[in-house]
Amino acid sequence: MKHLKFRLSLMNFLEFAVWGAYLTCMGNYLGVAGLGDKIAWFYAIQGIVSIFMPTLMGIVADKYMQPQRVLGLCHLVAGGFMLGCWWMGMQAGFGQELTDKSLFIALYTLSVAFYMPTIALSNTTAFSILKKNGLDTVKDFPPIRVLGTVGFIMTMWFVNCAVLDDGGFSFTFAESARKFQYTYMQFFVSGFLSIVLFLYCFTLPECKLEKKDTKVSLAESLGLNAFKLFKTKKMALFFIFSALLGMCLQVTNGYAGPFITSFKGSADAAVATSFAANNATLLTSISQISEALCILMIPFFLKRYGIKIVMLMSMFAWVFRFGFFGIGNPAMPGVIMFILSCVVYGVAFDFFNVSGGIFVDQECEPSVKASAQGLFMMMTNGIGATVGTLAAGEIVNYYCHWENGFLMGDWTTCWFIFATFALIVGVSFALVFHPEKK
Repeated sequence: MKHLKFRLSLMNFLEFAVWGAYLTCMGNYLGVAGLGDKIAWFYAIQGIVSIFMPTLMGIVADKYMQPQRVLGLCHLVAGGFMLGCWWMGMQAGFGQELTDKSLFIALYTLSVAFYMPTIALSNTTAFSILKKNGLDTVKDFPPIRVLGTVGFIMTMWFVNCAVLDDGGFSFTFAESARKFQYTYMQFFVSGFLSIVLFLYCFTLPECKLEKKDTKVSLAESLGLNAFKLFKTKKMALFFIFSALLGMCLQVTNGYAGPFITSFKGSADAAVATSFAANNATLLTSISQISEALCILMIPFFLKRYGIKIVMLMSMFAWVFRFGFFGIGNPAMPGVIMFILSCVVYGVAFDFFNVSGGIFVDQECEPSVKASAQGLFMMMTNGIGATVGTLAAGEIVNYYCHWENGFLMGDWTTCWFIFATFALIVGVSFALVFHPEKK
């Protein structure tokens, strides 16, 4: 059984390592490639495809093909398109703009469209194999899933330090324009790991399809029956606020890297040469470490304070997440604000996403629980994240501009605008949302 858990842990490690290679540092390369004003769209694409692709691939895994095989094939396609992005960057040359930006965007979109369903498919695969072998998913899955966060962090560290230049391959914390976090090599790492996971998936134990006696309508298959929950005021408010809070989710993933790196263009030598300014990806990995630790704190806070207070903690944590970025800088003592911003990210992200899922599970009938969870994810990571990322992009593009490879401008105003929005959402939620105490 330990061998089985190790194999599923390795699957999760690779699953999120693929994402961690580029998610938080892609913006730095896009600026160099002449796509700096499109950063928001690259992150919004993830939200757009999350609205329908996980459902479509889920139907395939439910009815036509074993989930671990669908998972592998999705990674084959996603990895192939991601390697196409790497190839285009390499053909353009180091530090050069892409010659065909539309094709690059198309390749990235197709890669993300097939990657996003794999997050749910990896969970389905793990649950199926654990149950088949008589293991307890509640007890045995969390340690397996934590390895996914570890994989995400490890590839963040790798692309932060890895350098490929005329002298060969090396690692460094020092300033280097050829670090993977600034170049097209981050896409190679992601694509390569996807291909590795594709091969690995076909070595996993079988997840035989279950034949269902009852016929399920197309609307039920697509999860559309969950929309009837909007008839209830409490659930309607919950989903609306889920979308509003979801607007915060991808903002720092898209802009924390370019923001911290922009200090390399500062006239203050102490700031420009600081460790944080030259290792933005490594610094922001503290956010993922905090995320892993905060998951363990949720049961205590839910039992002690209830679900509304836990959700409010998340909302106000976003205020501090953005606010600390607005008042900090990479040199001492300002870098402490950046570190605090990364620490509170765990509360901001986990306390709403996890507790929100628990709330949905408690409040919904068994017949729509799965669909309701899908609706919750669509409102947060789909609609909310898409609208929020595009809006944030407009604000950043208004106050900042690319100059000598750095996104320079009035970042403080940008972060304070985002913090103000989170504050308004939090206060409104406290005033109008009143779930029954359980």
